Amino acid sequence: MNIVAPQALWAIPIILPGVIWFLYWSWRKRQALVRLFVSERLLPQLLEGYSPSRQKWKMALLTLAVLFLMLALARPQWGFVWEEANQRGRDILVAIDTSRSMLAEDMAPNRLTRAKLAALDLMRLSKNDRLGLIAFAGGAFLQCPLTLDEEAFRQNINSLDTSIIPQGGTAITEAIETAQRAFATEEGANHKVLVIFTDGEDHEPGAVDAAEKAAEHNLKIYTVGVGTPAGELLKITDDQGGSSFVKDDNGNVVKSRLNEDLLRQIATKGNGFYLALREGNAMQALYQKGLEPMPTSELSSKLMRHLNEQFHWPLGIAIALLLAEIVLPSGPKRKSATLPTSGKKAREAVAVAMLLLMANLVANASPARAYQAYKNGHFKDARNEYERLLQSKPEDPKLNYNAGAASYRAGAYDAAAKQFSNALKAEDLNLQEAAYYNLGNANFKLGDEVEEPDKKMALWTQAVQNYESSLKLNPKDADAQFNRDVVKKKLEELKKQQQQQNKDKNDNKDQNKDDKQDKDKDQNKDKDKNQDNKDQKQQDQKNDQDNKDSKSDQQKKDDEKKQQQQKDQQQKDQEQQQQQQQSSQDKEGKDKKDAQQKQGDKDQADKDNKPDEKSQAEQEARAAQLGQMTPRQAQQMLDAQKSDEKALIYRQQMERKPGRNRAFKDW
Repeated sequence: MNIVAPQALWAIPIILPGVIWFLYWSWRKRQALVRLFVSERLLPQLLEGYSPSRQKWKMALLTLAVLFLMLALARPQWGFVWEEANQRGRDILVAIDTSRSMLAEDMAPNRLTRAKLAALDLMRLSKNDRLGLIAFAGGAFLQCPLTLDEEAFRQNINSLDTSIIPQGGTAITEAIETAQRAFATEEGANHKVLVIFTDGEDHEPGAVDAAEKAAEHNLKIYTVGVGTPAGELLKITDDQGGSSFVKDDNGNVVKSRLNEDLLRQIATKGNGFYLALREGNAMQALYQKGLEPMPTSELSSKLMRHLNEQFHWPLGIAIALLLAEIVLPSGPKRKSATLPTSGKKAREAVAVAMLLLMANLVANASPARAYQAYKNGHFKDARNEYERLLQSKPEDPKLNYNAGAASYRAGAYDAAAKQFSNALKAEDLNLQEAAYYNLGNANFKLGDEVEEPDKKMALWTQAVQNYESSLKLNPKDADAQFNRDVVKKKLEELKKQQQQQNKDKNDNKDQNKDDKQDKDKDQNKDKDKNQDNKDQKQQDQKNDQDNKDSKSDQQKKDDEKKQQQQKDQQQKDQEQQQQQQQSSQDKEGKDKKDAQQKQGDKDQADKDNKPDEKSQAEQEARAAQLGQMTPRQAQQMLDAQKSDEKALIYRQQMERKPGRNRAFKDW
């Protein structure tokens, strides 16, 4: 349950006693005035039909009616429906310095805590913007990507401390380059903003040049100085709670100061401006002067929970109590000649009034049910109810508009377009403007569902015309202007596709025509070639027949000559085989003799080189008497030491980019 106006509840303890006191005072005042002007003897006769107890009941009813009226003014809400909402905003990356210099206490409680609180203030101001977080010290990384989730951004902010990046120092250049890489991965990020919270103690050159390069890629940079120009000695606290000062390599205590000149240069090159966090309302000034004037783009659509208003319940009870107070008589029925007639007429009047009230409630029940169904997300039921009402009032612009809205949400775009067109007859310009806008939406949806390009183009053209009609009635309607531009862009793309398709068809026709002509030419060439081959074949057959007769005599002579050559060749081969057998036998005898000689030499060498086991044992005993290690013992000791070696555990430092030489400063 939610209370929209809680101040109305706070006023109940003040207003309700005042009402009770006023009713009691007026009752006592009437009693005093009656006794002042009327004799005590005549009072019983004059007050015969008057009942003090019923007067008290009437005052109680009035008091309760006031109480429920105050509850209705508080606007209680319970129950909810989900509604789709499009968000338009900017993309903002927040970079926070987490180096040890941010622990300086020249801004209470320290610089890092103040920077985190300021980033949360910026989040509350940028409700419709996407926010991301970059943590940087000696290096930089994207802690939280761009998101609309405020809780995720808040949790990442709260998790920042000086130990989140192991590399000490302050590298503003890497923070800017990390922001550029993060925006490069985002699709459609048109308006890019980087807000840097730091003390400006940059231990690495090139930040100004990096800001200038980022500005060339449409990245706008704002710098927020955290700290004071006078500075503060850096003091850190260990795990046991003890504190000590940070010292440099020479043993001197480090004093951190805010470098405003560098931050101004970075902001100027980045097309932004510089703000000091110590100034009052720094984040509000940053948002109003820097971020809010920037144009917005549509980020995404999401479902939002819409609470149902329930003020009508306490309001209805208050009205019922007031009616009861009016109907309740001041006393019992008097026994006189004239009172029955007047009482009967009063009862008849009350009955007529109640009947009229009930008739009015019944007449208004159907639109109320339709509206309630629409609010609860039952769009088909709401559409059916509105269409039933249109049967009795088909020309009512408001009913047509409401029916069109229900049909649109139910997905019946054709019916929605017809009903929005009927709503254009309204005399109310605001209703006309809304009808034109929604008619454009319905035409676009219809065109999106159609496959034929011509019908799609016609429907989208009507949508553009409806958006323009809506803009004529309300030129400041940003949604209508945005939708019109989107549909125009889609129309241009569709026209280009049609032109390309027509061009491809014409090219295919020309290509087919040329292919047919080439095919006919190839067929004619093949015919000519076949005819030539046929003539050549006949000529070859004739030549073969002529050569066949002359070949028989010559063939006999060649056969005799060939047989003589074969006999000579066989004789030569036999002589070569005999020579090869003789040479192989001589070679085997020689190889066997050489092998016996080599084996004898090897046995003699092994005998000479074999160690004397007895002399080796004597050497080890002599070394033990002298307190020396033998070679075997030395080798065993080296093997034992090798087995005892351990791998060193180290903390990997963040990679440094090549080409950046700087003196290391771990604060």
